[in-house]
Amino acid sequence: MWKVLGSFSAVLTLAMLAAAVPANGQTLGDIATKEAARRQVAEKSDRPKVYTNDDLKPAPPPSSGTPAAPSAPATTGAAAQGSAAAKPSDSQAQGEKAPGEEKDETYWRTRMTQLREQLRRNELFRDSLQTRINSLSNDFAARDDPGQRAQLGADRQTAVAELARVTSEIDQINKKIADSEEEARQAGVPAGWLR
Repeated sequence: MWKVLGSFSAVLTLAMLAAAVPANGQTLGDIATKEAARRQVAEKSDRPKVYTNDDLKPAPPPSSGTPAAPSAPATTGAAAQGSAAAKPSDSQAQGEKAPGEEKDETYWRTRMTQLREQLRRNELFRDSLQTRINSLSNDFAARDDPGQRAQLGADRQTAVAELARVTSEIDQINKKIADSEEEARQAGVPAGWLR
């Protein structure tokens, strides 16, 4: 029995030594190169992502509270052509009405809701950009390293440019809202439809 245990411990010792030999094969230069590569990857992943309006998904149109109509059975021939002509186009389904078509309460509510939602999103984005600019300004003032200061300054300038673009979009949306309200007033639309 002692022979079996002795040979087992010898095999186990040899296996441990064989596993330790490749670890000693790394030089200090190899370790430093791997660490430098790991740090570069970590620096790139630590940078915060700057979100733009293109990154945001459009909000779904509000439901009008009426249930959807059941789908019609498939038709063929002339009946299919007639039903295709009766279907609204994609732009009409999004709230734009064809010339001569009546603009009802649903149209005005949908139009104003979409404009206000765009305004709300852009204002939220503007506020987050302003917070980022403030944070970058504080970080810039707290750094002594010229390389870090240069990077923070460049990031701040990018955020300032984006803030100017978003502010311009907010102004355009506010103008669209005012124009829509004036158009509704001239068309005699009740004020409740615009809320």
